[in-house]
Amino acid sequence: MIDAMEKSLGIVTTACKTVGINRSTHYDWMEKDANYKKAIESIQDVVLDFAESQLHKQVKEGNSTSTIFFLKTKGKNRGYVERSESISHVKVSTTKLTDEDIQKLTSLDDV
Repeated sequence: MIDAMEKSLGIVTTACKTVGINRSTHYDWMEKDANYKKAIESIQDVVLDFAESQLHKQVKEGNSTSTIFFLKTKGKNRGYVERSESISHVKVSTTKLTDEDIQKLTSLDDV
């Protein structure tokens, strides 16, 4: 099953069909066998590495969509991020507030 998972790039249904077991058997093994679970989880890391290498290849080839995606995910610290601003206006009943509470609320206008 581990070999089938590697060949299917971690697609459980495909791997299960290849070896002739039910998906529930795979998940039962994941739950009960720590070594099996560890091996399957390491395959997921390999699949992620593969996908990332494909993304890098597309960026090198000049694929604009891939380049934008890469910058939005890996280039956030350089400012490549879409931001949205949200402004909220809230009505507050001040009948049960102390003068100190009202002053604190008033000072929020400066933020």
